[in-house]
Amino acid sequence: MNKKRCVALFGAVMIAVLPACGSSSSQDAVFNDADVMFAQMMIPHHEQAIEMSDIALDPTVGAGERVRELATQIKNAQDPEIAQMKELLMAWGKPLTSDEDHSSMMSGMLTADDLAELGTLTGAAFDAAWAAAMIAHHEGAIEMAEVVLADGKNAETLALAQAIISTQQAEIDILLAL
Repeated sequence: MNKKRCVALFGAVMIAVLPACGSSSSQDAVFNDADVMFAQMMIPHHEQAIEMSDIALDPTVGAGERVRELATQIKNAQDPEIAQMKELLMAWGKPLTSDEDHSSMMSGMLTADDLAELGTLTGAAFDAAWAAAMIAHHEGAIEMAEVVLADGKNAETLALAQAIISTQQAEIDILLAL
């Protein structure tokens, strides 16, 4: 067999064999409704935590240094998690949002009025209200993560849920000290 035919044959074999080699991508991974619901619900939950953090980082609010540090930490942690959950849903061929309204299942979410009121506070009053709201918000995220740990099947989702529990519990401990 000449060299060109050998290279062509090798290439054809690799194209045929590689997809069957047990890819660990999310697209090929096992998942169930609990994994999908977790991602679909946690995306808006995280988006609200980022919105709350943006309020804290607005210089006109006069948030304390520790609140601003936590707000930055929360944004830096949750923004990539949102991207990860969106990627999972797209890989699974699932919509980014659920057709059903699960907002009642997302504890810790602020209403639009609550967010607006938070934005009117300044200084120490803001810090106290923000800390209380973020504690409740994080507790809601931990509840959702515990549900998917009990019912989910996707390894990436389960690892993300565990990371959310660890990170957000540590942040709750800091917030309680404020």
